[in-house]
Amino acid sequence: MKILDGYLLRQITSFFIMLLLVLTGLAWMLQILSMLKILIQYNVSMGGFLGLTMMMIPFIATLIIPFALFIAVMFVYNRLIADREITVMVGSGLSPARVAKSALLFAGVLTAIHLILSVWLVPTTQERFYKKQWEMRYGLAHLALQEASFNELADNLVVFVNKVNNMDISGLMLFDNRNSKNQLIALAEKGKLISTSRGMSIIMANGSVQSLGDSFVVGTFDSFDMDMNISDKQVKFSFKTRRISTAQLISAVRNKDNFKVSEYKLLVSELANRFLMPFMDIIFVLIAALVMLKASLLRRRISFSPLVATASMGVAMGLFMTFSGIIGSLFGLTVLAGVEFIVIGVLTLMLFKK
Repeated sequence: MKILDGYLLRQITSFFIMLLLVLTGLAWMLQILSMLKILIQYNVSMGGFLGLTMMMIPFIATLIIPFALFIAVMFVYNRLIADREITVMVGSGLSPARVAKSALLFAGVLTAIHLILSVWLVPTTQERFYKKQWEMRYGLAHLALQEASFNELADNLVVFVNKVNNMDISGLMLFDNRNSKNQLIALAEKGKLISTSRGMSIIMANGSVQSLGDSFVVGTFDSFDMDMNISDKQVKFSFKTRRISTAQLISAVRNKDNFKVSEYKLLVSELANRFLMPFMDIIFVLIAALVMLKASLLRRRISFSPLVATASMGVAMGLFMTFSGIIGSLFGLTVLAGVEFIVIGVLTLMLFKK
């Protein structure tokens, strides 16, 4: 029996790994294409850009693992059925549940790995991803000011510098027309770039400033600190729940009064995805094993078995995504967890039923 278990486990594992690598690689390439703007517009090095995109791989893997596992199990069992190997196994006295043992053991191990990824690695890498992305876009790291040329830092924000020495600049002219009702032009002998919590600021010295709004104002200054204010104003906490550590997420869910209803629902949904999504691996394997192996015992055509298994998997995932997205309380999260484990129990009983 150990030989049989090893044989089935090798088949499932090898196909799963191949499928996971291929699908993750394709998704990573799409991520690279979608983020080319950062590479082109913000003068980021290729190494830094690839390092940034690689931080998305753990998150991509957590999305692909359940589907790759389901396809691997279904493909292996379908091939064994077509080659009559399952018929021989059942004829020698093995039950469908016994044949599915290797797949279920592999699903259990993979669920534990998936849980570690979701609870720990994904939030860690996502926090680093968003922080690094912000630095590349709005911090000093992405700036490569060209001497004796006009540098567009943002729409309608242009800076001309005569000389650049690290973050010290001289011969500075700044044109800011982001607010058409308050156009600003500043000239300065020298300046310095600094990073603040809002993004980049320029401290200018010994210059003059002209402001054109409701009235025309001209003045001189010894020192003038201008907040460039080019950070991403659209980034909100509620839309970046993936970057929050699990400990902080649990603490936030316990303090419902601190959040809007929409924000709180996103937090609960994220908590459900982190702790409950990994157990969909087991449900998918049970569906694949139940449909494929039970169908093999029916002495009829089984050409529709993969289609039935795929449709059942789609329904299961659709229901999980729907309910995980609409729950808005810890009670709803508990109910969803209970339903998920009941489904696992029912499918297991159906597989073991003779």
